[in-house]
Amino acid sequence: MKIIILGAGQVGTSMGEILSREDNDVTLVDIDSEKLAGLQDRLDIRTVAGAASYPSVLERAGVDDADLILAVTDQDEVNMASCQIAHSLFNTPKKIARIRSAEYLSHPGIFTDDAIPIDVIISPEHIVTQHILHLIDYPGALQVVSFADDRIRLVGVRANADSPLIGRALKALREDLPNIDSRVAAIYRQAHAIVPDGDTVIEAGDEVFFLAAREDIQAVMSELCAVGKPGRRIMLTGAGNIGLRLAEALEQAHCHVKLVERDMARAKTVADQLEHTVVLHGDAADEELMQQENIDNVDVFCSLTNDDEANILSAMLAKRLGAHRTMALVNRSAYVDLMSNTLVDVAISPKVATVGALLTHVRRGDMVAVHSLRRGAAEAIELIAHGDASSSKVVGKAVRDIGLPDGTSLGAILRGEEVVIAHGETVIEPEDHVILFVVDKGRIREVEQLFQVAVTFV
Repeated sequence: MKIIILGAGQVGTSMGEILSREDNDVTLVDIDSEKLAGLQDRLDIRTVAGAASYPSVLERAGVDDADLILAVTDQDEVNMASCQIAHSLFNTPKKIARIRSAEYLSHPGIFTDDAIPIDVIISPEHIVTQHILHLIDYPGALQVVSFADDRIRLVGVRANADSPLIGRALKALREDLPNIDSRVAAIYRQAHAIVPDGDTVIEAGDEVFFLAAREDIQAVMSELCAVGKPGRRIMLTGAGNIGLRLAEALEQAHCHVKLVERDMARAKTVADQLEHTVVLHGDAADEELMQQENIDNVDVFCSLTNDDEANILSAMLAKRLGAHRTMALVNRSAYVDLMSNTLVDVAISPKVATVGALLTHVRRGDMVAVHSLRRGAAEAIELIAHGDASSSKVVGKAVRDIGLPDGTSLGAILRGEEVVIAHGETVIEPEDHVILFVVDKGRIREVEQLFQVAVTFV
């Protein structure tokens, strides 16, 4: 596939790195020629320096025969103009754009072939907001992602020393929960991935990813870690797009929300937009302010400013002062990796969440969802199995006979309206939505090929 990526920021660079490893012809366009020179030395991609919305720059990038334009510059207007030009002048088949502004997103009617022709819109703020809401719903979870129209969820938790499953084989999970079907997709032990079987023994500190029907998540979590009720007392810092969106969503969920904002003008603006949230003008790193606002009674503290260092430090301070659970928005990948085993319970990476959403629309095969896991090291994928036993390598076969690539596990299936947790004897049927966990992202292309239908299939 020939793909042109516009914007060499964190998302654009990550997409270029991932897609170039998957046998795609990738060209990365950015106005910063020095940044591009460094990327071209490191990645197997072509680069073009120039303004992403200029027709001449797009032409130099090879838009004439490109299969896909991926517009992820830091300016919504440039992304929209680039897609418009690619459509009007070069008839590019598929155009994906990152749009941040709620003002544009609140008028979806403008994104049509007759107006601004964008096929897929990605909103990082919406994606991150949903990610945080899931984490608030499941105290103790490190990551929660949804599949099959939210009927199936994959949850990552850290096994506690006093959990019922510690020191026992995974097959004991069925003994403890005989009426609930679940599947442990992967275990990370001291950063090393384990593809588990029924005899795998859970150890304290293991990072465990499991799949289950949405209504069974809490019960399975209780076998692995301490599970409490979702917190209702929430404190947020940073009244930007994410902070405002999250506060609005939490108001609808009838939570008690406080939002701290350093900029007085922004605090006043946001206070007018929110109905029940207490908006405070101040600094979340101010220990006196935090104590005055009873930080020790806060169930969840989320730091969501544009400053990574401020987010990390304020979350650490909140935890030290008694906040039950803390989260920090962290853009720099190096910082995210440093956050494990610190006072910050969860580091949230907008880049990782956005990249997963983009891959859903870029990958080969009929993919419904792609989620990046463990800071981008692994992926969970929802694919549709097409064809029949004669045209497909998976349809009509039991899971144990499919020959999945090493490090790949098939965890669950949505068959019509029925959720099926997959085991070795489970047979794949036509049009099943199949959910896979891929530990080694280098195997993604093999997974795609496995689910491709023979060319003779009609």
